[in-house]
Amino acid sequence: MRAAILEKLYDWSVAPYQYFKKNEAWQYNAEELKGYPNESLGHHMGKFLIANSFQLQEKLESHDVFHVLTGTGISVPDEISMQFYLLGNGKRSLYLFTVILVGSMLYPEYWRFFISKYNCGKSALPFHQLDFQKLLHQPIQRIKSTFLIQ
Repeated sequence: MRAAILEKLYDWSVAPYQYFKKNEAWQYNAEELKGYPNESLGHHMGKFLIANSFQLQEKLESHDVFHVLTGTGISVPDEISMQFYLLGNGKRSLYLFTVILVGSMLYPEYWRFFISKYNCGKSALPFHQLDFQKLLHQPIQRIKSTFLIQ
């Protein structure tokens, strides 16, 4: 039931969120991304999308990049934890605060996990604002080590 509540909130919010995003949509699909060099961010993005039967969502591509770079899963508690990570990393948005507020209320037993992810994000150098499309050819380990992403 808890997961269904958050999933419904996501369904309601995705279109308005996409509308207000100023970035351009990427012109790639999962298979094209997987065709990037094996150690690149693009390749890892393609593998993540295919493994989870996802396609990139227009203007929301960085969300999947965050999953790949932080090694965050796709369960509801994992999604909430990623927002805590991004908060620690300096990201601020209405969506982020809403997920953290609602998620914390619905999943109080994960509070320690969420706080640990916040601390991981705080330990990393700010990366949430990068133009990841320009980094698709870069080795993922270089990006992670440069920004101290754990």
